[in-house]
Amino acid sequence: MKKFLLLSLSLITILFVNAQDKPAPKSPPATTKAELASGAVVTITYSQPSVKGRTIGKDLEPLPGQVWRTGANKATVFEVSKDVTVEGKGLPAGKYALFTLVDGKTWTVIFNKTWDTWGAFKYKEAEDALRINVTSEKAAAASEKLNITAGEDGVVTLLWGDNKVSFTVK
Repeated sequence: MKKFLLLSLSLITILFVNAQDKPAPKSPPATTKAELASGAVVTITYSQPSVKGRTIGKDLEPLPGQVWRTGANKATVFEVSKDVTVEGKGLPAGKYALFTLVDGKTWTVIFNKTWDTWGAFKYKEAEDALRINVTSEKAAAASEKLNITAGEDGVVTLLWGDNKVSFTVK
């Protein structure tokens, strides 16, 4: 009985100590959510990479001409509870991977049907549900971590380094 009790206490201690040792993720998960006037709910789930002194577009994504997962780790998921328009173009209710493609100040925001994927490694243009082009602006203040916001007015904004990219969902 003593051996069983000692073994049980040892196992519990090991499990407790291991649970405490997990370091914070380098690109922590984040979610933004907004309910629009139409009643549609926009939810964006992503991981926040950090700039860490690197140069966006040179040694840090997005790289010119390459599809980016618009975050880190798994592809960013853009979900709408009802049919909406994005910059005036229709997007059915559902989940989408949110990718971006940068060409200078023009950012192509891509809503891809294959939303449950790692990065952009299996990205297929044929699976795009919608593409919109928006112009990036210089952000008022640089953002060390990727930050995506969604407001009740339907404006979705990506802040990444000194880049500010916005589009409207209605």
